[in-house]
This record gives sequence, C-alpha cells and structure tokens, in this order.
Amino acid sequence: MSAVDQGAPGAAERSLGQLVASATAEMSALVHDEIALAKAELREDAKRVGIGGTAIGVAGVLALFSLPVLSFAAAYGIHNLGLGLAWSFLIVGAAFLLFAGVAALLAVSKFKKVKPPERTIASVKETAALVGTVKPHPRPVGDRAVGVARSSS
Repeated sequence: MSAVDQGAPGAAERSLGQLVASATAEMSALVHDEIALAKAELREDAKRVGIGGTAIGVAGVLALFSLPVLSFAAAYGIHNLGLGLAWSFLIVGAAFLLFAGVAALLAVSKFKKVKPPERTIASVKETAALVGTVKPHPRPVGDRAVGVARSSS
C-alpha cells in the first residue's frame, strides 16, 4: 500500500506536482535498473556466443585437417581389397567430386528459389507515391525565427 492509503503523516500534504515528480523519478530509476540488468545478461550471452563460436571454429579446422587423412585411409582401404593403388585414389577422388556435384546442384536449386522482396518493394513504391503527392504547409515569410530550432543551424 502507498503512504496515502495508510494515512501516514505528511503524505496528504504533497502536491500533485511532487507526486508526479516522485513517480517520474521512480520510473526513471526502474528503467535504468532494467537496462543495467539487460546489459549484464547480454554480457553473459556474448561470452557464451564467443566461446561457442570458437568451439565451432576449432571443430571446423579439425574436420578440415581430418579430410586428407580419411581420404588416404579410404584409398588404402580400397587398395587392401585388391585394387591397384592408383585406382583406389581415383575412386576416392571421384567420390569427392560426386559429393561436390550434388552439393552444387542443391545450392543452385536453392539460389533459383530466391526472389526479390516484392511486398517490400511495393510498399516502398506506394509510400514514395504518397509522399510525392503531399504538399508542405505554407509558412509565413516573416516568421523565420518561430518554429523548431535545429541543431545543425
């Protein structure tokens, strides 16, 4: 309950302006506290994102380094089945080219589905047409000092 509801002495003596000023100050403090809390939470999340991004980068580098090793292992594994070493490496290389081709076809099919933002373009054109038809209000010539002061002047 507030001080007015409890009948505290001096609470009824405060003017409306003082009450509004007090409420404004309390709201301002509340907003500042909320902003500080948001900053603290974002700082923690930024650390987590940094650590996660670094871990993904390390995993990608290790996967990239393992590719030649696994390629040699696959080629020598095929060679141990009785095929010549050159043919084994050729088969592994062809398999990589096949996977690359499938990935390229998938990428091309996805890129073909990309369209321009038609609704946004239409909305911008409509807004531009509307703004183009608006005429400014006439201002008296002698009232240059009256109006909004601009920081650039």
